[in-house]
Amino acid sequence: MNFEVFVLGTSGMMPLPNRYLTSAMVRRDGDLFLFDCGEGTQVSLKMLNLKWKKIHSIFISHMHADHVTGLPGMLMLSSQVDRDEPLTLYGPAKLKEYIDANRRILDMYINYEIIVKVAQPGVILETDEFTVSAFPLSHTKPCVGYVMKEKDRPGEFHPQRAKELGVPMGPLWGKLQKGESVSLTDGSVVHASQVVGEKREGRTFSYVTDTLYLPSIVEQVRHSDLLLCEGMFGDDMLETALEKKHMTASQAATIAKEAEVRQLGLLHYSPRYSDGELRYLLKDARSVFGPTVLTRDRMVFEIPLKD
Repeated sequence: MNFEVFVLGTSGMMPLPNRYLTSAMVRRDGDLFLFDCGEGTQVSLKMLNLKWKKIHSIFISHMHADHVTGLPGMLMLSSQVDRDEPLTLYGPAKLKEYIDANRRILDMYINYEIIVKVAQPGVILETDEFTVSAFPLSHTKPCVGYVMKEKDRPGEFHPQRAKELGVPMGPLWGKLQKGESVSLTDGSVVHASQVVGEKREGRTFSYVTDTLYLPSIVEQVRHSDLLLCEGMFGDDMLETALEKKHMTASQAATIAKEAEVRQLGLLHYSPRYSDGELRYLLKDARSVFGPTVLTRDRMVFEIPLKD
């Protein structure tokens, strides 16, 4: 089952020729989950050949223009791909007002249901296979981070053990794989623990942008396979970062290190840095946390299953 993260835009404040505004997409088992929707998101989606019709949900961190200006076009475009499923958007309380105003003023043609929900702290979306949770950040407007976490998968089934215990191939094997005990014709009982290994941990993706450094973020993103986190400024701009309620690259790396994540992807760069100068942000971050990547627009991360 695939779990891929596509970085659609990496710029903060304003789009640049090689940097669209901040946005990321998760593709899991064919469904798409969009995190923020800055200007240029549609272009990156098109270049990556990602299908708008497959967008399951959209998660907005906060109501600043560089994170939502791509939404009106995205919503209108979805009406042109014969979408027949509702589209659910999660975000701050002002998100619904923004969507309603755009629909009214632009006289949008929308032929599917749009559901807008406030992203309260805690689990905001749950299926049989994964959850998406929101947690508070500290910015100049209400802002939340998101964690998409797969539930543990059943352990590996061992057919040879089942045969040795006298369990015939067929429906009884299926029950054991689901964690159920089965009774045999001789009256004996075989428990799932006898033929199934330990549960296998699911994969985790975390998304954090536009916030002061907060120690509380660490526990929220702990053990993430991939943490996309803003690293808007270098260490020499710490005072500016504090003033504007953003993080430096090394602060993002500190969170990654303390949370024991597998990989950190920096994004939401200040437009003050040219493409070449972004290497200074990477240097700052790697001095704290080695497995750091300087993300670029349309970079793709594949998160493998944990066996």
